[in-house]
Amino acid sequence: MNADAQTASLVDTEIDAYGVPGVVCLTMNRPDAFNALSEGLLDALQTALSGLAQSQARVVVIAGAGRAFCAGHDLKEMRAAPSLGYYQALFARCTKLMMTIQRLPQPVIARVHGIATAAGCQLVAMCDLAVASDTARFAVSGVNLGLFCATPSVPLSRNLSRKAALEMLLTGDFIDAAEAKHQGLINRVVPMDSLDAEVARLATSICAKPVEAVSAGKGLFYRQLEMGIEAAYQLAGQTMACNMMDDSALEGVQAFIDKRLPDWKR
Repeated sequence: MNADAQTASLVDTEIDAYGVPGVVCLTMNRPDAFNALSEGLLDALQTALSGLAQSQARVVVIAGAGRAFCAGHDLKEMRAAPSLGYYQALFARCTKLMMTIQRLPQPVIARVHGIATAAGCQLVAMCDLAVASDTARFAVSGVNLGLFCATPSVPLSRNLSRKAALEMLLTGDFIDAAEAKHQGLINRVVPMDSLDAEVARLATSICAKPVEAVSAGKGLFYRQLEMGIEAAYQLAGQTMACNMMDDSALEGVQAFIDKRLPDWKR
């Protein structure tokens, strides 16, 4: 098997996943390693996500094969090359992947089962939305190995309250799916046998909306979060004014006035 084929096999891509047109599911495929983020898997995810940016996909789902969502970085691989330069490059590669998720025009949903630990929990936090089975568990457990989960702390502190995020980071303790939902890390919790159906319901709801509004809205949401309130309002007002000029918005408003369903051409 050549290198390209090996990389491709680390991520399985399903088009129109869950029977929903426009939904693409990327499944991390290292089940024997609990989908640990090896260099190869990081590269495979990066390639797959970058390729979707200009595609017709409406929603992207990230899932894990086997018994877990993702166990974080591949510690055996990391320990085999102990140099500052290697670690700097590795974490820069991971950061690029995480930022690609945020910058993707399509909403990205994490489909979580089993464990999501360290960089795996980071991956959940970076996805726009997350649906988990009721048996899923979450932790940023690097501190238990003497390694504070610094990069996972970035999205974790932007999802949870400061004290809740810092407790996870300082203790390395697991939280269950119910607590993860309560803390704001995930959106929905369902029994394992309902997980795919719940992901499909959420994706279907998003796919029913105009692509222009969803894409512009996602971009605006993250940009304004990093701004002061006055600048955020200025950006939001400009974004909304431009959105209002879209044919989809004009049709949607007219349909509301006419008391009918909008006729969006996708």
